[in-house]
Amino acid sequence: MTPPVAEKQPKIITQHGDTRTDEYFWLRDGERSKIESHLHAENDYTKWMLRDAESLQQRIYDEMLGRLQQTDMSAPVPYDGYEYFTRTFEGKQYHVYCRRKEGVEEVLLDANQLAAGEKYFRLGNYAISPDHQLLAYSVDLSGDEVYTTFVKNLATGQLLPDRIENTYYGLTWTNNGRSLIYITLDEAKRPYQAWRHTLGASVDELLLEEPDERFHLTLTKSRSRRYIFLELDSAATSEVHILDASDPTAQPACFAERRHDIEYDLEHQGDLFYLRTTDGGRNYRVLTVPVATPSLDHAQEWIAHRDNVMIEAVDPFEGHVVVTERDRGLLQLRIHRNGGDWHTVSMPEPAYALYPAENPTYATREFRFSYSSLVTPSTVFAYDMDTRERRLIKQTPVLGGYDASQYETKRLFATSHDGVQVPISLVHRKGMVLDGSNPTLLYGYGSYGISIDAAFSSDRVSLLERGFVYAIAHIRGGGDLGKTWHDAGKLKVKRNTFEDFIAAAQFLIAEHYTSPEKLAILGGSAGGLLMGAVINQRPDLFRAVVAKVPFVDVLNTATDPTLPLTVIEYDEWGNSNEREYWEYIRSYSPYDNVKQQAYPHILATAGLNDPRVSYWEPAKWIAKLRTLNTSGSMLLLKTNMDAGHGGASGRYERMKETAFDYAFLIHALAV
Repeated sequence: MTPPVAEKQPKIITQHGDTRTDEYFWLRDGERSKIESHLHAENDYTKWMLRDAESLQQRIYDEMLGRLQQTDMSAPVPYDGYEYFTRTFEGKQYHVYCRRKEGVEEVLLDANQLAAGEKYFRLGNYAISPDHQLLAYSVDLSGDEVYTTFVKNLATGQLLPDRIENTYYGLTWTNNGRSLIYITLDEAKRPYQAWRHTLGASVDELLLEEPDERFHLTLTKSRSRRYIFLELDSAATSEVHILDASDPTAQPACFAERRHDIEYDLEHQGDLFYLRTTDGGRNYRVLTVPVATPSLDHAQEWIAHRDNVMIEAVDPFEGHVVVTERDRGLLQLRIHRNGGDWHTVSMPEPAYALYPAENPTYATREFRFSYSSLVTPSTVFAYDMDTRERRLIKQTPVLGGYDASQYETKRLFATSHDGVQVPISLVHRKGMVLDGSNPTLLYGYGSYGISIDAAFSSDRVSLLERGFVYAIAHIRGGGDLGKTWHDAGKLKVKRNTFEDFIAAAQFLIAEHYTSPEKLAILGGSAGGLLMGAVINQRPDLFRAVVAKVPFVDVLNTATDPTLPLTVIEYDEWGNSNEREYWEYIRSYSPYDNVKQQAYPHILATAGLNDPRVSYWEPAKWIAKLRTLNTSGSMLLLKTNMDAGHGGASGRYERMKETAFDYAFLIHALAV
């Protein structure tokens, strides 16, 4: 079977006095039936090319399934006398949302029933009313991340007539339990309006609208339940509006007007707001502001800025404040008791992932957090903030005889092109011989200040048991070493991201963990951009690539303000209306820099309904690669015709996708 040949329909594009030709632009705006026919042909070709790996894919899927406790429940979360949790059942794709009180359990929402007959299902928001009698939730049935919001009477099980279209992530109740605050999208799918819906009303009230296309809107409710925060963010600037949650007619009030390159957010405790801000240092400092006089004029510094420590979050409780910090790339919890001292919660491993769990109760001394590492399954602890004792609530079971003691995890450092030390977290079986022959999967992301922590995956055991090294490159552009780490890998220094990843690959080879013939790489979305950039630059370092929904057509996307995220992300990539940024983006845009050379094996994935990275980006990229690749490598495209950015929605279908990716890698590396 020969690979599909995408027809060339040259489109001339002139920008900043420069003209270029895009031969595959039609995959975006051409005849729909022709586009879908091409994508189906690509799917057929991919299946045919990996036909010898089908049995391997099934074995890997069976292994993954064998480690999964299919019928299980989450750690119950106490809230106003109830315990809220989810259940999963063998053979069922989705969660069942439950609660219990005084030993009596009830099902609030069965996502399996909601998803019945649908090719795709995603539950977005899930908000219990203050009196615990109503449930507001939202549903996406296509993967385009445009949600419809419903309200359910938990006593009768019936839906109220209230139905709200075009909603996004972010939904909360006012304290009277009669109104919902929600967010809607503009034509570019930018969250830009906050509304108040009163149950039974035919007309909703617009509370806030953001006209600047660089900003998007989110909302949260304070744990104290006194305030709703409407937060406007660009990639580098923010502004918060405060809404009284107890006043059903309240209007939002701006706390501090936006200032370019200054980010801040608010939390509440008693008579104080806690203000986390980059005003005074890129890694944030924390100020306190009296609720009675909510102004920067009355702010007092509570935690000073530190160059080597990033303040990630501030979580106030009635008698304590939990501060999540990132020190030398690792998260830590520092806890302050009102009127008392500070202490840090100890962690047992050199590399790990740590996140605050659900903590809806304000008047408590118990703080819950989730811990895992590359060898330790996800574990939820309840931590007494006074006695400093931790209590195990739940560790996710890993069946099939998994033994964490059989694996070794490390934190190493590679030297990048400019001398900067780049952290690498890795895991492999104990006793592995470092002779350069080990198959290795190196993962990277490196954008938006997002940190990639060393978290556990039971799926990954299928690679480790086949002798793989699994490594994460904590490269610049991410937030792994704080805000300055992000700053050092965006805009006009974006190339540092690619250089760091290449340095990590070279380090693993030099230290004899692997060799170019046994090294595979994986990244998704902006991490897919990373994949495209590094194989244009150093294709000789890698044998195989998995690029999940890859952002590879960067120049075209960055110059089209009608697409979701384009204008919002000017502060991340640069405003392409300015020639200097346009030229810099063009210099690394993977699609625009494909050249005649030998490329590694590539599997690119796409979602037909993806609103973040459009399907045509990987489709165009693979088509162009085929015309210039001088090796006999596989260049494959797999498009989910019923999903969006996150791929398949059901848990079993997601496992099948992972098994497919792993089978491709094992096949390509000849393991």
